[in-house]
Amino acid sequence: MEMNGLGMLHVYTGEGKGKTTAALGLALRAWGHNLRVCVVQFMKKGEDYGEILALRRMGIEVFQFGSGKLITKGRHCQDDLDCAAHALDLARSILASGEFDVVILDEVNVAIYFDLLRCGDVLEALRGRAAGVEVICTGRNAPDELKKEADLVTIMTLEKHPYGEGVIARKGIEY
Repeated sequence: MEMNGLGMLHVYTGEGKGKTTAALGLALRAWGHNLRVCVVQFMKKGEDYGEILALRRMGIEVFQFGSGKLITKGRHCQDDLDCAAHALDLARSILASGEFDVVILDEVNVAIYFDLLRCGDVLEALRGRAAGVEVICTGRNAPDELKKEADLVTIMTLEKHPYGEGVIARKGIEY
């Protein structure tokens, strides 16, 4: 670990709500302490998410790579593969540059699970990061290899969710 205490790898995974929210809470805390923060979103596209609007107002760099279509395991197209590859290329460059203190790779775990990326390629990018770069990888179904590499793993569990009662995503709460 670096003298400034940064440089750890976090993995936020599990079926429960709150993985991206927890990562963005960490981004808010880091930004408040004048750390340089960047978010690379895999499989996401859209400017109307409240958190994206807020991050951009704060001057936090957010890069989105998604086709805008729903993807499920085993059902993706070349556009989905291209988006994931571009996201990983940018993430690799950002991680190695040392330009940012905190880098969030949002939904990278899902991109691996859906076979849009190889876990080995993601691990290679993470291992190639500049000294002192703190990284947070979010998304369900984090692979065991990534969890083993991590310094901190949090698994969100789902006990109850209003979706089960037919409540749709609410602006300002779920998006």
